[in-house]
Amino acid sequence: MKKLFVIFALMTVAALTFAQKAGEKISFKSVTLEGKAISDSMFAKNKITMINIWGTFCPPCIGEMPDLAKLNEANKDKGVEVVGVIIDLVDDDGKILPQAKADADDIISQTGAYYTHIVPTEDMYDDGALLSNIQAVPTTFFINSEGKIVGKIYMGAKSQKDWQKIIDNLLKK
Repeated sequence: MKKLFVIFALMTVAALTFAQKAGEKISFKSVTLEGKAISDSMFAKNKITMINIWGTFCPPCIGEMPDLAKLNEANKDKGVEVVGVIIDLVDDDGKILPQAKADADDIISQTGAYYTHIVPTEDMYDDGALLSNIQAVPTTFFINSEGKIVGKIYMGAKSQKDWQKIIDNLLKK
């Protein structure tokens, strides 16, 4: 499984390719950090699902998590859910790294980011899959109720106010 741990990379050709795939359906099966089975069927219950890919090693990722938690709470009634994917949680064989899990649990507790966090699986890195062309963290994108990417792919952290503007614009479409 390929892992990409670039923190402050500029948008690359691969990321541009990924952005051009907006409108394609995303599918996956995995578990949450708590071990609950989860799949792409989760998208159907929301108008928009905000996927935030983060790493335990990434200060900007951790820095925006309190705002993402507030954003998740503030938008539940609008059919919007924030979901995290912890990119450095598993080894090359797909096994959860105990120290990374402990770090993720601590970060979530410290930041109040008690929204859903997904354990990445090997197929999430396959061509066209959820994590196939992630070049930097945090990377965030939005998926509609049909499981399709909508809007842009965003690299870098944003404030709750900035994310809210993006969400409000997506909800208008």
